[in-house]
Amino acid sequence: MHDNPQRSPGQGAKCLWGALRPISTIGRFLARVDPGTHRRVKGLRLVTAYGIAVALGTLQDIAHVVSSSIPLGYLAGSFALWASVSEGKTTRPESSRDLVLLCLSAALGAAVFAVFAEPLRVAGRAAPELILVTGAFLVGYLKQFGILGAGVGSQIYIGQLLAYGARLTANDLRAIGIAALIAALASVVPRMLSGPAERPVLTAALAGSPESSRRKWSPEFFMGLQASLGALVIVVLNGLIGMAESAWAITACTYVVAASATGTIERVRRRIAGTLIGVPLGLACLPVAEHAPLLIWAAAAFAMVIYAMALPERYDIACAAFAFTLIVTLAASGVHSIPLLAARGWETLLGGLLGLAAAMFVFPIRSLDPGK
Repeated sequence: MHDNPQRSPGQGAKCLWGALRPISTIGRFLARVDPGTHRRVKGLRLVTAYGIAVALGTLQDIAHVVSSSIPLGYLAGSFALWASVSEGKTTRPESSRDLVLLCLSAALGAAVFAVFAEPLRVAGRAAPELILVTGAFLVGYLKQFGILGAGVGSQIYIGQLLAYGARLTANDLRAIGIAALIAALASVVPRMLSGPAERPVLTAALAGSPESSRRKWSPEFFMGLQASLGALVIVVLNGLIGMAESAWAITACTYVVAASATGTIERVRRRIAGTLIGVPLGLACLPVAEHAPLLIWAAAAFAMVIYAMALPERYDIACAAFAFTLIVTLAASGVHSIPLLAARGWETLLGGLLGLAAAMFVFPIRSLDPGK
């Protein structure tokens, strides 16, 4: 017989501390990125809005009124998710108003694409992407109208992007309208419940100004012009050589353009760093996605909370979280092609570099800070 050795209290405490150390490390990281816990609440809110919208969109009583080929739940969930990301008001009534406007803006973008894409398809495979070029311009141009204007421009582009991915047509306008109503409801309800627990981060004023010879034009106009020209180059490249995920290159080009050339350089650097971290992590989780999709969706939800916490100061962390979410949710939805998933990574990098080139050489915006 062998005596079972008894652990001393000191050994037990060490084992307990070793088990809790990762949790403690995560807690310190969260406290450093989001010291007031306000953005964590927003992250939970946007994940909740997405879940409510998807659930409502898949209800048989609602889904039966549209064609079964239309991803109503996904469309409504995406409208609600990105409306919640873009909204930035302090009071619940103002936030609710903006959320409704943002959801309608996404529906407007989707409707514009659905109506005009079909006539453009006769001009070539890449021709419908010209509509995304207009959305890319609005993302930058509408920033001159503050947080709500920036959100409206972003939502119009996101609506176009979603319609592009789902190949929506004019026959799907009813589905787009229903998705917008579902998204508005799904995004407003969590905001009403979160209440004063949120303190939105106010974005700084634009740090750039056009040169004196172009003083009559706003910096935001040139931001939109830079993004749209970079997007146009991607459309041409797609038409010439073919790109697996050209829309994601356009998206990267659109969102890296900042209020000055130096700001764009910093955003590109952070986006590349985040993408190079998030995409490999997502690809590493592909085996888990096939056997434990519920675990993957939980990881994606946590990553979106990190995304909400990291914006706007830690753009690199936000990009890594979003890249990870994108890869694993595609895998959980049945997309397991490594070349296709990797294409989203490298074409995102290509779009970022084109956005940088446009910001540096196409009417570059100079920073107002004399130290830069």
